[in-house]
Amino acid sequence: MSFLEPSPVLLAFIFAQRFVFFEVLAALAVLRLFAGRGMARLPALVALLISAAAVFATFAPAVNLQTTPVYADIARIQALGGGMVMPLVACGVFATSLFVPQRRWRWIDMLHLFGVIAFLGLWIATRL
Repeated sequence: MSFLEPSPVLLAFIFAQRFVFFEVLAALAVLRLFAGRGMARLPALVALLISAAAVFATFAPAVNLQTTPVYADIARIQALGGGMVMPLVACGVFATSLFVPQRRWRWIDMLHLFGVIAFLGLWIATRL
């Protein structure tokens, strides 16, 4: 690897951060919305809205929507903390459904946990 070539781990992290993480979290949130009962749906709905905003901010320039008033705000929030604030907030919100007794399909929580561990592992690997 030469001086200006990025690390493959860094490229994998950026790809996961931009094109995988929020899409998978949104899919898990939709599953929780359909399978959950009562208050278990609220954290899933909030996580879905955060994920939808992040996906919008990622793909807005490709479809020429970066001039919308909300795009700049979402892009600024998405860039906070090196791009880690928004994913961690979305994960934290979704993880609160773990403590709601009316939730069903507990395997959704396990998938969420494994995904967060993998994502944080990639992030830590980029810091080493």
